[in-house]
Amino acid sequence: MSKPTPISGFPEWTTSQRMIEQFVLDRIRHTFELYGFAPLETRSVEPLDQLLRKGETSKEVYLLRRLQADADGPAGDDALGLHFDLTVPFARYVLENAGKLQFPFRRYQIQKVWRGERPQEGRYREFLQADIDIVDRDTLPAHYEAEMPLVIGDALRSLPIPPVLIQVNNRKICEGFYRGIGLTDPEAALRAVDKLDKIGPAKVADLLAETAGASAAQADACLALAGISAPDASFADAVHALGVRDPLLDEGVAELVAVVETAAAHAPGLCVADLRIARGLDYYTGTVYETQLVGYERFGSICSGGRYDNLASAGSVSYPGVGISIGVTRLLGLLFGAEALSISRSVPTCVLVAVAAEEERAASNAVAEALRSRGVPTEVSPSAAKFGKQIRYAERRGIPYVWFPGAEGHQVKDIRSGEQVDASADRWSPPPADLTPVVC
Repeated sequence: MSKPTPISGFPEWTTSQRMIEQFVLDRIRHTFELYGFAPLETRSVEPLDQLLRKGETSKEVYLLRRLQADADGPAGDDALGLHFDLTVPFARYVLENAGKLQFPFRRYQIQKVWRGERPQEGRYREFLQADIDIVDRDTLPAHYEAEMPLVIGDALRSLPIPPVLIQVNNRKICEGFYRGIGLTDPEAALRAVDKLDKIGPAKVADLLAETAGASAAQADACLALAGISAPDASFADAVHALGVRDPLLDEGVAELVAVVETAAAHAPGLCVADLRIARGLDYYTGTVYETQLVGYERFGSICSGGRYDNLASAGSVSYPGVGISIGVTRLLGLLFGAEALSISRSVPTCVLVAVAAEEERAASNAVAEALRSRGVPTEVSPSAAKFGKQIRYAERRGIPYVWFPGAEGHQVKDIRSGEQVDASADRWSPPPADLTPVVC
């Protein structure tokens, strides 16, 4: 077999990085559950018509086909694609199970998703997301939009990572403003403004003219709105100073004021109103979120989402929701690349039980069982080599303690300090800092 060639965009972490990822997931999961979100997992595939019906996603969807599928294209059960986010499959799940759910329904979902985009630092074709959503029947109170940043702020602050800043906007502000200045295609205008960070204001103005039919004055007004940013409710005065009036605009301003003020009361400095944030997916209808990792802003958002009113509906019944998603792989990939996250050892093992002779392996196994029963991660030496070699094996693995069974008593050695003491497997415990690997 020839040497395998890596596939770009499909990360495979080292064991140390995987342990860091597990630690991060445990902290995120714990925070989600503290806020009352219940776990859910949906299938990896969805019908193509569902995946393609909202937003500019057709170039990103991976098609799922059998090797011997009809060459003319997918049909029926073959018309499937891997999901590119967790919101679309969640909306489908709500529709299928609405009669069994208690509303408002709060769920978290931690799964991989797939997007056929160009791989680069912090962007992958297969990656892990951690989502929360709240969905209700017919109406969803706006206060849930203010809750989302609080959950994410608590989750990310529980991790040993740089601080984050959550940028918030409201699509109603943008759409109402665009209507107020006479644009007839506000969704095209939103998609253009969403590219502001990537292509700059001059090219966005050209795009507004090309795709939304904006005049030069209208394009300037759109860019003026996008330039408003404030860490508090003062953004509302800046919006009103532009002199545009529209009921939807006023509604969006009031909702965003509530989000910013709620965040300021819970965690000062967590949120900033930033009216250039638009989010490219068409299904968002209210508050939208993007999250910058301080020091890594050039890589874009690591956590995003928003309010959606029309993604899930059946006949006359709709299920509006609001959700936000942490790009776990994106976050970790950036920090791993900068060597900004580390772990105290590369294996979970805290104690290696030495083996004096192969015929005495059962005694070493008994010690390991006793330690494990008390929650101490333990493995037994792979061979009955000289004790010096067994100690070097533990050093290479990053295991801090070596246990030496003996007929007249047992001893355990901290191989970092060289200290060796008498010990009993049913009483000895390592210091709490050594029990499990520490992420820092």
